Amino acid sequence: MKNLFELLFGKPVSSIDAIELNDRLKNGKRPIVIDVRQPDEYRGGHIAGAKLISLNALNSRMKELPQSREIVCVCASGNRSGSAARMLVKAGFNAANMKGGMLSWRRASFPVKKGDVA
Repeated sequence: MKNLFELLFGKPVSSIDAIELNDRLKNGKRPIVIDVRQPDEYRGGHIAGAKLISLNALNSRMKELPQSREIVCVCASGNRSGSAARMLVKAGFNAANMKGGMLSWRRASFPVKKGDVA
């Protein structure tokens, strides 16, 4: 029987930090990075290769995502991406939240791509 916490809130969602995501993107198994911010935020700077699916469009666009790969959700600070990761886990995806969002990515001085909406 599931514990009460899982019944009320769903399965727990894992989180990774910017350093761990950067390592995963450079070495071996590359997760799919989903940026759940708005297009203007994305154009202002995003992780190279990140797919823009704003949080309010995620439900209707989940079918675009493979269930066989790890997905890491990113936003500005980690709040919206936490919600997105919970939605994906509830739908059966292997998803994690990048805690600290793009604020922590930039703080770590990792590369940021500007422009084009993917």
